[in-house]
Amino acid sequence: MTRSTHRVIPALAASLIFTLSAPLIAQEPAPAANPTWSQEDTLRIVKEVQQKLANLTTYGVFDWLTFGIKGKTLILRGYASRPVLKSDAENAVKKIQGIDSIDNEIEVLPYSPMDDRIRAAVYNNIYTQPSLRKYNANQGSIGRAIGPGAGIALAAGGITNTPPMGYHAIHIIVKNGNVTLYGVVLNQSDSAIAGMQANSTPGTFSVDNDLIVQGSAAKPKAAK
Repeated sequence: MTRSTHRVIPALAASLIFTLSAPLIAQEPAPAANPTWSQEDTLRIVKEVQQKLANLTTYGVFDWLTFGIKGKTLILRGYASRPVLKSDAENAVKKIQGIDSIDNEIEVLPYSPMDDRIRAAVYNNIYTQPSLRKYNANQGSIGRAIGPGAGIALAAGGITNTPPMGYHAIHIIVKNGNVTLYGVVLNQSDSAIAGMQANSTPGTFSVDNDLIVQGSAAKPKAAK
């Protein structure tokens, strides 16, 4: 049996964090000894990092990237379904003027045929829903997303290596059968539908719905 919880990014995070689809800002005071950028440089660097990460061809619906700033160090976070994304992300931002160092904390998800089957099934369950198709540039299922002649059987056999193309507002992270949804949706109803669709997917051990409703303030996670 799966479980479903609704969590959002805490308002007070450990550092300045921006998601690619909708920036959420939270910053702890920088230590006095740590050099920091001016406000102008910070805004420039944040914009450049967002653009470079968002333009990565290896960044897709089964990945989730965020980044933080501590002093003049850029901290990369999130999940990569393929190892190449972790290195691509670091290479894309390391030459940005003003960044002294990169702390690459992106977690590479373990390769798993079971997780690939879950990715494909959750993707289909979410993005074939009429109310959720607007969040998918492909407007449909895995087969449509990865090209003509590619059905669910092929997708389930290696969807990590042939991920759906185009923009997706709802990202699906799968690790050892556990699913987390990240991204931004227009209303609470869409968030709830996405969570229910993921939760009804056979083979999932748990589902955490971390989707943010556009325009809503992020709330601290409830204590368990």
